[in-house]
Amino acid sequence: MNPGMVIDIGRQAVEVTLMLAAPLFIAALATGLLISVFQAATQINEMTLSFVPKLVAIFITLVVAGPWMITLITDFTRRLITSIPSLIG
Repeated sequence: MNPGMVIDIGRQAVEVTLMLAAPLFIAALATGLLISVFQAATQINEMTLSFVPKLVAIFITLVVAGPWMITLITDFTRRLITSIPSLIG
């Protein structure tokens, strides 16, 4: 196992992590933006107002994108485990 292989595995792990986190971050960002616009329009300055909608949006995103996320991490793990013999030898 040479340093190039280690860097490649690390790069793939970071890519998978970003792909897994992106839908949740985008949902939280979009919800926060909508709540901020609503607060600016109504002049309601309550910091906790955006907490519950963000939680709901993240939960809905997990329900919708969950199967894809599980498939993504399972495929990465399967590829990593099946490549162990070639990494050792």
